[in-house]
Parts: sequence; C-alpha cells; structure tokens
Amino acid sequence: MTKNKSHIQRRLIPSYIFLIIWSFISVFPLYWMIAGATNTTQDVSRAKLTLGTHAADNFNKLLEDSDLWGNMGNSFFYAIIQTVLCLFICSLAGYGFELYHDKAKDRLFAFLLLGMMIPPVSTMIPLYRMMTKLSFQDTVWGFVIPGIATPFMIMMFRQNSRNFPVDILEAARLDGLSEFAIFFRMYLPVMKSTYAAAAVITFMNAWNAYMWPKIIMSDNSTQTMPMLIANLASGYVIDYGELMMGVLFCSIPTMIIFFLLQKQFAEGITGAVK
Repeated sequence: MTKNKSHIQRRLIPSYIFLIIWSFISVFPLYWMIAGATNTTQDVSRAKLTLGTHAADNFNKLLEDSDLWGNMGNSFFYAIIQTVLCLFICSLAGYGFELYHDKAKDRLFAFLLLGMMIPPVSTMIPLYRMMTKLSFQDTVWGFVIPGIATPFMIMMFRQNSRNFPVDILEAARLDGLSEFAIFFRMYLPVMKSTYAAAAVITFMNAWNAYMWPKIIMSDNSTQTMPMLIANLASGYVIDYGELMMGVLFCSIPTMIIFFLLQKQFAEGITGAVK
C-alpha cells in the first residue's frame, strides 16, 4: 500500500512542477506591476524586478497629474449601476425564457443569441447616434444602457435556471404568490451563486470598459480609470512609475471583488443552485 502511494506521488511530480511554473508565469505580471509602482521610470525601463522606495513619489505624481479619486469614483458609480441593472434585467429575462416555455420564446431566444456574433465595434456608431439624440452624452445612462442587457448574461441565467426546482414554483403559486413575488422571494435566493458569478463578470467588464466610455464621455469630469491610464500612457514623455501606480489602483477593485466572490463565481459558472 505504501509502495503504491509513493509510486503515485512520484508520477504526480511532473504535474506539480508544471503547475508551479504556470502559477509563477500567471502571477509574474501582477508582481511586475507592483514592483514598477515602487520604482522610478528609469528603473522600470531597465526592467528592475525588485521592489523600490519611490511608491510615495509615484503616488503623489499621480495625484498631481490626474483626478485619481474623481475618476475612481466615476468608475465605481458606473460599474455598480450597470451591474445592478444588468443582473435584474438579464435574470428576469433568463427566468422567463426557461420557466415559461413556448416555441415563440425559443425562436426569440435563438434570434437573441445571434447578437453574440455581432462585433461590438460595429455597433458603436449607431449607439453613439442614439445616445446623443437622447441627450445621454456625458451621463451615467449613456455609459450603462448599452451594457444592461447582454445575450451572454441572459443565456447564462437561462441555462442555470434549468436547475431551479419547479416544485417550488408550483407550490408558491398554490400559496397565492404573484409571479414577481415568486421571482424575488423564491428564485433570487436559490440562484445566488449565479448572481455572484454574473456580478463579477459584469462589474469587471464595466470597470475595464474603455472604447465606449471614450466615445460617449468627452468631459474630463466624467472619465473613468481606464481612460486615466490611457491618458498617462499617451504623453510625449511617459513616467512608467506613475503609470504603474495608476494601473495598480485600477486593478485593485476588480481583484478584491473576484477574491471575495471566487467561491460563488465558480459555483455560478458550473451551474450550481443553492
């Protein structure tokens, strides 16, 4: 028994070595970003890999050259609004498509999935014209409306709704609950893992969005963190230490959100229902 155990362990050594090397490769960009944020631009250009002592200087330069807190507040505000609206609308759509079946809804859902094949860049011009006609330029609605209902999120909620216990739905109707009461009091708590996974994906997409905010947000007071990073990287002389500090601040919120919800994210992606 002991020999078989040791033999199995020896066979797993190459797998462990591969995983260690791959983990190092995956974590290295994060370490490089942190190291760059603590070094001068000359050190970053020389590819210095050790931590430096210029983090405070880079942070002060970032505060002087940009509206860091204002841009971060804009990103939080836009991302939270878009996440809440997207979760509500897409979950309601997925709930309806799966639990109220008929051929017309299936055809509509198939047509909706075709939207996943359309490149987002091709929709920028018509979206911009629509938003400007509605006077939504430089407003939160101009930012969030194009992303509050996506085919992928609707499909994700519909697929995970297949695991929703139909018996609960029928029992709730017999108890006299309305359809919206069933959705909020029965469906939503049971599908919390799916909501967590969808929240992580939607928040990260909204936080990291660059092209659409760049088009619809022309006022400096409405700019987001990715736009701040792009401005820092577009000068004639780039301060790489300051740039790395900006990238670090831009990355921290999404890392925190993912680490807090990683367990629920994994359950939601695999279709778990609790």
